[in-house]
Amino acid sequence: MFTGLVEEIGKIVSIEITSEGAKIVIACNLVLKNTNIGDSICTNGVCLTVVQITSKTFTANIMNESLKVSTFKNLKSGHLVNLEKSLTLESYLGGHLVTGDVDCSGKIIDIINDGFTKNYIISIPNEFMRYIVYKGRITLDGASLTIASLTETDFTVCLIPHTQKFITLGSKNIGDYINIETDLIAKHLEKLILNKIETNIESKSIISKEFLAQNGFL
Repeated sequence: MFTGLVEEIGKIVSIEITSEGAKIVIACNLVLKNTNIGDSICTNGVCLTVVQITSKTFTANIMNESLKVSTFKNLKSGHLVNLEKSLTLESYLGGHLVTGDVDCSGKIIDIINDGFTKNYIISIPNEFMRYIVYKGRITLDGASLTIASLTETDFTVCLIPHTQKFITLGSKNIGDYINIETDLIAKHLEKLILNKIETNIESKSIISKEFLAQNGFL
């Protein structure tokens, strides 16, 4: 589990993609402190397990499922990635609960300067828009950000100058793709509601607005 507060930006030394998955080597500094083989590092929003470590790099494997849903299949040596070590019970939760399980890739469709902030408008597959709410949280390439506005097809996040410097989104351009993890709580709530409805349908109960309100869903 992570917070979405990026600790540092690392650089891909190498990435080798085969039919079995991928092997990635990343150069960094801060996240290597007290890191051991088997530890988890959120890398551009994807939870990766450290399988090899040196004084300046760590190596991880990327499974095919992660390659399928994330932007890793398009990354190359020299590309920058956001890095965060996993939470401990003593960690400061300044962002929100992030699993490191990417849902999909999003596309930057516009960047608007607004005073000292940059507003990034991002589109994602329609099936994931239902998990996004105004002023809610979302994870973009591993960074926890707040939804500033949204439509039926896209949403906007705003970056202050500090954030622009310390996460990779600040240097991305229109047309670039980023990893998206939607809110974990929203997905659990949806599953609970659907299960409740299915259970009552199977028992031939009538689902109505009044029923949902009585059971705390409205």
